[in-house]
Amino acid sequence: MKFFSDNAAAVHPRVWAAMQAADVPDTAYDGDALSRQLDAAFSALFGTECTALWVATGTAANCLALSAMVPPHGGVVCHREAHIEVDEGGAPGFFTHGAKLLLADGDGAKLTPDAIARVIDPIRRDVHQVQPHAISITQASEYGRVYTPAEVAAIGALAQARGLGLHMDGARFANAVAHLGVSPAAVTVQAGVSVLSFGFVKNGGLGAEAIVFFADGLHDVVRYRRKRAGHLQSKGRYLAAQILAMLDDELWLANARAANAAAAEIADACGERLIHPVEANEIFVVLSSAEQAALQAKGFDFYDWPAPAGAAGAARFVTAWNSDATHVAALARAIAAL
Repeated sequence: MKFFSDNAAAVHPRVWAAMQAADVPDTAYDGDALSRQLDAAFSALFGTECTALWVATGTAANCLALSAMVPPHGGVVCHREAHIEVDEGGAPGFFTHGAKLLLADGDGAKLTPDAIARVIDPIRRDVHQVQPHAISITQASEYGRVYTPAEVAAIGALAQARGLGLHMDGARFANAVAHLGVSPAAVTVQAGVSVLSFGFVKNGGLGAEAIVFFADGLHDVVRYRRKRAGHLQSKGRYLAAQILAMLDDELWLANARAANAAAAEIADACGERLIHPVEANEIFVVLSSAEQAALQAKGFDFYDWPAPAGAAGAARFVTAWNSDATHVAALARAIAAL
């Protein structure tokens, strides 16, 4: 019974069908008919003209997006628990050719304008210190916390006032939008986001993510950087097919709602064990080593997590679009019975 990661979830049948339908001769790279539909599809979704490029991984989406806004001598403000800091193996520095991550704090791995200001205000405006060029926030955060439109807009206003780009790592963007019940534009372009890494792999895709550009002039830079980084796939129509299938009839949102509902059912059984409010599809729970072993003996697969101060141990459970309802119910019962 798998609750280890939504990265390991199955591919949605409609995505497989779309890839099969794309298995016909067409132009190579991103000149095919499907890839050429992406700009219009995302412009319709966000209610504003934007440009979208496919890549195969979330790491590439994040780092290529940042490379368009941040020079090698510049810096990116992010949370110290951000994926680009903790889980991307130095890729931001690699893709930007040396840019520095400027680490900030915040509850639930979320940034605030004050936290950002505390990082950038002490930086002298001279060549001896790394100057900030962008802010990166994660939606939903590494602890499954969701930024509201007002919270993003406050950061967006600071970014605009300081002349900084605003990147959103949306590996679980769908889960955040499903939780908020707002339009995707309300928490991105209308709130000042320059570039969005729109995640699909965790939500039913096979190997396709989108970089969505709301700010002018950035996508042309990334088109060249994508090729230089080895991410311009020759059969790009298969990536475009996945993305278009997920956007069609709001499959991306339906999948996220299913994952969120499964997480909420488990969270209801956790009571005071919850470490963070459950706002997406991740559940962080206080569990001792013995309790973890007991759950594993019953067949539950999950991630051992660093324990918060004063706790004997902790674990992370992640639900997916296709989490088995009987497995979800069984896990909820098992946790409640500990």
